[in-house]
Amino acid sequence: MPSEFQGKHVTVAGLGVSGVPAARVLHGLGARVTVVNDGDDERARAQAADLETLGVTVRLGDGAAAVLPEGTELIVTAPGWKPDKPLFTAAREAGVPVWGDVELAWRLRGLDGREPAPWLAVTGTNGKTTTVQMLASILKAAGLRTAAVGNIGVSLLDAVTGDEEYDVLAVELSSYQLHWASSPRAHSAAVLNLAPDHLDWHGSMEAYAADKGRVYEGNRVACVYNVADKATEDLVREADVEEGCRAVGFTLGTPAPGQLGVVEGLLVDRAFVEDRQKNAQELAEISDVNPPAPHNIANALAAAALARAYGVSAAAVRDGLRAFTPDAHRIAHVADVDGVAYVDDSKATNTHATEASLAAYGSIVWIAGGLAKGASFDELVAGAARRLRGAVLIGADRALIREALARHAPEVPVVDLDRTDTGAMLQAVQEARRLARPGDTVLLAPACASMDMFTNYNQRGDAFAEAVRELGA
Repeated sequence: MPSEFQGKHVTVAGLGVSGVPAARVLHGLGARVTVVNDGDDERARAQAADLETLGVTVRLGDGAAAVLPEGTELIVTAPGWKPDKPLFTAAREAGVPVWGDVELAWRLRGLDGREPAPWLAVTGTNGKTTTVQMLASILKAAGLRTAAVGNIGVSLLDAVTGDEEYDVLAVELSSYQLHWASSPRAHSAAVLNLAPDHLDWHGSMEAYAADKGRVYEGNRVACVYNVADKATEDLVREADVEEGCRAVGFTLGTPAPGQLGVVEGLLVDRAFVEDRQKNAQELAEISDVNPPAPHNIANALAAAALARAYGVSAAAVRDGLRAFTPDAHRIAHVADVDGVAYVDDSKATNTHATEASLAAYGSIVWIAGGLAKGASFDELVAGAARRLRGAVLIGADRALIREALARHAPEVPVVDLDRTDTGAMLQAVQEARRLARPGDTVLLAPACASMDMFTNYNQRGDAFAEAVRELGA
């Protein structure tokens, strides 16, 4: 039991996926734990009751986190808590350090005397979860003990303190998590892309990018970046890495030496081969990637680069990609009805993700709208205009998309559904069917959050799929 936690007063900010494991682990290490949580719903009360049976103090509801609990020597926060909350202002004034769950997990590695599993870390605006899952599939195909953990919904803290032993971990890290983590040093890491997102939380694009860039700090073997996104390469240049760590790019074009890319339908490696100037190693075929949309091929290349940095064979990359099945609501083909494909990409909750989704198809009836989160849609619509057969708009901020369509794609027919109830999705799909022609794709890629109409993007995607099934009934 580390002496640094024995008897230490630790405040855990937030319950949920990260807060509950943090409170449990810290209590088990002998800390005196107080949990503060703004919410006071049924789930929070149930979690609080479980922790209180251990002897953890829990404060729920409005005002619970407004004041720093007396005697606090350390705060461990859930990643989504904004830095400007009064709790953190009080902590700064009192000289109390604030860690996130990732920082805590890193500091507890090897606690039981076992050799800590190295981290292969992934961040970026879009594609993180898919890439981490692909990476874990590749590592498993190589016979390695691994897990996809972190922002993917599986507690990183549980992974590093639990009984199961791992050879290596595939770690998804959000910008929130990276903001509260200064110590982690990955074996290798990737930033997939950078686009404006969560700027209300970070305060500026520069601050958002800086937090993403933390993933490269102290990398030992490889910093993987997106050749098509110069901002990711700039973060590599700015990072303080270990001697000998390499910059490795991935591209949908022909790779230069030191990069992974695509040649004649093949994913190839010119980074982790002998004589990179002359040689390339075939890793997989594009058809091994599911689905083989351009942005998903980029995800596969990033996953392959991290796996190759860890020493995984080309055969394992191929086998892992073939074995990978994407999560629901990520460019998922639902059905073909009257020669029209219906595709659910409800996970495309911002313009950057939607841009990639729209680029995957030639002729599209686009279902879009929801909560815009301050986004502008002009660039997105201008880039996709030639692909659009029509558009059906739903949700609270649909007018912003309608106005962008009027400016940049005035010839595209638009159906504006003036309703925000969940039943609007059935009408949206019916209107899309009317606009579509054989060979088209009806694509749900909202470019917006879902909470104006649905509980989350999963429920929105389920509603789309159900509406499509009704078409074919």
